[in-house]
Amino acid sequence: MIAQLREASTTPPTEPAPALAPPAAKDEKTVLENVTTVTRQYGDAFATRFAQLYRNITDAPHKPFNSQTFTNALTHFLFLAVAVFGFYSVIRLCALPLYRKMGLWARKKNRERSNWLQLPAMIVGAFIIDLLLLALTLFIGQMLSDNFHAGSRTIAFQQSLFLNAFALIEFFKAILRLIFCPNVPELRPFAIQDATARYWNRRMSSLSSLIGYGLIVAVPIISNQVNVQVGAMANVAIMLCITIWALYLIFKNKAEITQHLLSLAERSLAFFSLFIRAFALVWHWLASAYFIVLFFFSLFDPGNSLKFMMGATVRSLAIIGIAAFISGIFTRWIAKTITLSPHTQRNYPELQKRLNGWLSSALKVARFLTVCVAVMLLLNAWGLFDFWHWLHYGAGEKMVDILIRIALILFFSAVGWTILASLIENRLASDIHGRPLPSARTRTLLTLFRNALAVIISTITIMIVLSEIGVNIAPLLAGAGALGLAISFGSQTLVKDIITGVFIQFENGMNTGDLVTIGPLTGTVERMSIRSVGVRQDTGAYHIIPWSSITTFANFVRGIGSVVANYDVDRHEDADKANQALKDAVTALMETEDIRGLIIGEPTFAGIVGLTNTAFTLRVSFTTLPLKQWTVRFALDSQVKKHFDLANVRAPVQTYQVLPAPAGGPPPDSLPPREPTI
Repeated sequence: MIAQLREASTTPPTEPAPALAPPAAKDEKTVLENVTTVTRQYGDAFATRFAQLYRNITDAPHKPFNSQTFTNALTHFLFLAVAVFGFYSVIRLCALPLYRKMGLWARKKNRERSNWLQLPAMIVGAFIIDLLLLALTLFIGQMLSDNFHAGSRTIAFQQSLFLNAFALIEFFKAILRLIFCPNVPELRPFAIQDATARYWNRRMSSLSSLIGYGLIVAVPIISNQVNVQVGAMANVAIMLCITIWALYLIFKNKAEITQHLLSLAERSLAFFSLFIRAFALVWHWLASAYFIVLFFFSLFDPGNSLKFMMGATVRSLAIIGIAAFISGIFTRWIAKTITLSPHTQRNYPELQKRLNGWLSSALKVARFLTVCVAVMLLLNAWGLFDFWHWLHYGAGEKMVDILIRIALILFFSAVGWTILASLIENRLASDIHGRPLPSARTRTLLTLFRNALAVIISTITIMIVLSEIGVNIAPLLAGAGALGLAISFGSQTLVKDIITGVFIQFENGMNTGDLVTIGPLTGTVERMSIRSVGVRQDTGAYHIIPWSSITTFANFVRGIGSVVANYDVDRHEDADKANQALKDAVTALMETEDIRGLIIGEPTFAGIVGLTNTAFTLRVSFTTLPLKQWTVRFALDSQVKKHFDLANVRAPVQTYQVLPAPAGGPPPDSLPPREPTI
């Protein structure tokens, strides 16, 4: 081992170690440069395609035309075409009564409203039967092609072209029959008149037949049997006629189709109405662009362009149909609500409303994500966006992971808030066992705690969601700390307001609805927040008083009320008679049913509590229910007035004493001297 190590140390390395070099810096391009580059690439490709088309028309080799070979191939081709079309027409005609029975049964069940899924199930079932008939026809056609091609590769090739075109075109026609259903109106999924359905089914079927059989069958056969130049010219002529005819149909029926779409939008749900109205404004431009793109694609690649367009069209229709179905289910669920039992609603008053709110929001988000996925799949179907590569290898994988984590965070936040808020609301409500409502103090404190929980949970959730989407929340937390420190120094009064208000609530100082006196203001407490209290006076004026400005206050609703009534009687009246009249008034008051229930215990007579030169004062005291002292006092005053009048007890009156003038003074009728004026 030592010898091997020495040998390894003395042996020079066979290759020098590569020098470490920094990675080459990439030139950052602007958006305008990227757009220019992409435009140049597509422009070069477009020019190359046109050059290739021009060479096919002008420089393609000319093949000698063999009439015998052409006639033989045409005979076998027509035999296969007639056999396939005849067989397919016969079996579809035989299946027509079955379609009608399915439609009538589904419409009957739909009118009975036993199950809304029966009509869609019958429509899909009829479409599947149509596809099975198409598959059977293709099987028969393939058997005929294998046995009747006379051993010629040319005939077999032409027959395979026809079968491929037949499969593609009839599949598209099956989709048209699924939409318009011209022969069985009962299976028609949309509210379209019979004449309109037959009109568009006939013309779109003719367009698809002309496009399919022209590009997939006629052009390759002409190129193979006659000349590539003639085939290219035939391709241009066929597609030019198709495009002109399609544009004519589009703009001829533009107003009618737009009106039908707007009428459909008025009958649809609000969510679908928005998309239908938007589609009604641009459908003719989209349809025109579709046929123009098909025209240019067919010029460069007649065989594959139609397959691409048909495949993209079918995938688009499938994506739109599935997305509309899922969105429709979500929309129906959004309109529905969860109904809890009366017992649960009594104990948790806001739980049902809160659950319905969360469920509605979640379904709306799911519906929005469905629309987004459908749009990306549509772009993928037309080759404008590689959705699956983006989802598995690009930013889509990371985005989906982030969305799932955000959904879990929001779910647990919503569950936590719902549980805590429901527990607080359970404490704020009475139950079936007769538990009384909590006091105003308890309601106020629980409401403050619920608001504080809402702020805390919302803040934490927002911070976590921001961190999940890649936002660095460390500067936010540091900034929030610095901001909180600055606010704590700059808003000491606000902090004092909050702390004072909390302690006043803990001490049960005042509650909503109490009659209080705060400083010079007396009124009813209408609102209590974490910073201030709102008091409304009997004049209607509303005052907002910060907690920190309250040093002392009086509450008239704590336990009992008190009435201390003093009545002045003329000094010359008999005191015993006045006392008896007062007692009679109190007795009459206590016999009043409306007033007796407001008085706690018995009244207290203090007798004479004051004496002046003109009057003496009698006093009687009552203990009443809170806020009822004024009612008792007003009723007492009425009774005292009545009984004093009956007993002829007079109130003190102002008296004047006339004294004789002193000797040597001015005469009585003389006036005082006038004061000097300036």
